[in-house]
Amino acid sequence: VVVPCFGPDYFTNAKVFRANSIGESMDQVTSKKKALTNARNELAQSIQTTVKTVTDNYTNSREMNRREELEQRFEQLNREVVDQTLQGVRTICEKLVQTKEGNYKTYIAIELSADDLVKQYNERLTKDERLKIDYDYEKFKQTFDAEMAKKANN
Repeated sequence: VVVPCFGPDYFTNAKVFRANSIGESMDQVTSKKKALTNARNELAQSIQTTVKTVTDNYTNSREMNRREELEQRFEQLNREVVDQTLQGVRTICEKLVQTKEGNYKTYIAIELSADDLVKQYNERLTKDERLKIDYDYEKFKQTFDAEMAKKANN
């Protein structure tokens, strides 16, 4: 079975987060909305999981006195950045088919640049006075890149 917009070319790698989904409806527009909503949710979940791991590794490696406060601030920031960054998502594959029953089925794949995400984090982290004291961009980027490299190898 060949599934459009799915396969290794549409998986997350070291440079981009990717997600794909299918939406089906009697209405063509609703089919696309379902597929896009599901893909965006999957992408957001993947980003949040990755950044949580990066944050945990980053704060552990930094050995900061205010670790708990820092982790809470990162978690709040994570939600804000993911919500904001999802606006930069681009569609890399979209295919519409009609089923034998007459329904519409939309296959979609989307992606978000990992570099764009790190830039958003850097912007937000440097604006937070309490986080800025303990924040080291190069260390954060190095930790983030290592986590993305793991994704590329899976």
